[in-house]
Amino acid sequence: MSEFLEKVRALVHAGDVRVSEHGYDEPVEDGLTAREVLGGVADAVVVEEYPNYRKGPCVLLLQKDGGGDPIHVVWGIPEHHDRPVVLVTAYRPDPQRWDHSFMRRRKR
Repeated sequence: MSEFLEKVRALVHAGDVRVSEHGYDEPVEDGLTAREVLGGVADAVVVEEYPNYRKGPCVLLLQKDGGGDPIHVVWGIPEHHDRPVVLVTAYRPDPQRWDHSFMRRRKR
């Protein structure tokens, strides 16, 4: 299991969470609530990790919304810090861009 995912889970569980501006806007556009996004991290799986992202390490997770439908959530931790975890964005993945599992991008 991903150490970074475990760190994200621990910070979310502790309530040590910040939300980026995009993290507020995008989920609302897709009809997602903060409760769904925060609650779904417990059962999330890693889709992609970005340990060297310029703003700090982050991870794309496959989570479920309150109805059990797939959502993608990007969580990050600011560069040179070990907290808080930042909700970068959350959205409903486009089935035209992702395979049936929503774990792999389709080739174009």
